[in-house]
Amino acid sequence: MNKMEDKFSINEYDYELPKELIAQVPSEKRENCRMMVLDRAKKSVEHKHFYDITDYFDENDVIVLNNTKVIPARLFGRKNTGAHIEVFLLKQISDKVWEVLINPSKRVKEESIIEISPDLYVKVLTRQNEGKWLVELHYDGNFYEILDKVGNIPLPPYIERTMTDEQLKNLDYDRYQTVYAQREGSVAAPTAGLHFTEEILEKLKAKGVQICYVTLNVGLGTFRPVKVDNILEHKMDSEEFEISAETAKIINDAKKQGKKITAVGTTTVRTLETCAKKYGEVIETIDDSTLFIYPGFEFKVVDRLITNFHLPKSTLIMLVSAFAGKDFVFDSYAQAIKEQYKFYSYGDCMLIN
Repeated sequence: MNKMEDKFSINEYDYELPKELIAQVPSEKRENCRMMVLDRAKKSVEHKHFYDITDYFDENDVIVLNNTKVIPARLFGRKNTGAHIEVFLLKQISDKVWEVLINPSKRVKEESIIEISPDLYVKVLTRQNEGKWLVELHYDGNFYEILDKVGNIPLPPYIERTMTDEQLKNLDYDRYQTVYAQREGSVAAPTAGLHFTEEILEKLKAKGVQICYVTLNVGLGTFRPVKVDNILEHKMDSEEFEISAETAKIINDAKKQGKKITAVGTTTVRTLETCAKKYGEVIETIDDSTLFIYPGFEFKVVDRLITNFHLPKSTLIMLVSAFAGKDFVFDSYAQAIKEQYKFYSYGDCMLIN
């Protein structure tokens, strides 16, 4: 493998993480998580807590948050044969038709009926590619109210839970959701935003920081491992996003005035950079993103980033490497491991200046 190919090898984005550093529960209070502050110009690192975040912002800053809301996408039901089936909602296709994962899929075929509760049953329509299915949901009343009753929060597999632990289930309902979540449709949380509280948002506003929102509904593709040796061959799943006229104006005015744009989370980065790449600037739009950001990418919108610590060999660690420089990111990760930071969705975070 030559130097050029080496740069794009999946193995370049691997690291060893002790299992005990994978956060299984969130910090007691959202804002109490640790925050590693990276200065890209100086290549320096500071160790802080998220409640210090307001010290790093002033009235010349804009913060962009993803206000998507996680739905309780895991449904457990059974067929009339008694077979237990899990239906994992991925994406709404039309009114009652959804793209889903079914487990065990060998137990179902087209036209199979899976009863979830007296209020909801699933009719299997057709098998799609990559193990996905199209199904039709049958229910009376408000779908999201029913889902709140019968669904389960779709935690990543590295957060270990038993379905019988009610106390943890209630914790996850509360904490695997940002305090500003509004638009239902995600099957994973935009985890960088989990650390914000209403109080911190108010403190930032009081300092004159402008806060605005985009929506990107996070799909499983965000966490899908890269399965190719050469990362250039990886294809991102499509995820829908929306940018309002108000948000577009705030960002474009700020850019013209030389203000800094801080994206909270990789989903926000991809939303803004997809739009700018396609239209030359941030505009009001509903569109889809398949943007894969890896080292060499030129950022047109985002000046600073708040993000969690990501899985090895993931597109997320590649995005962060593109933003802060791969060597600097991996040196910082090594420091985080040494300092016993907590990793992944419920873990600690970084502010990259």
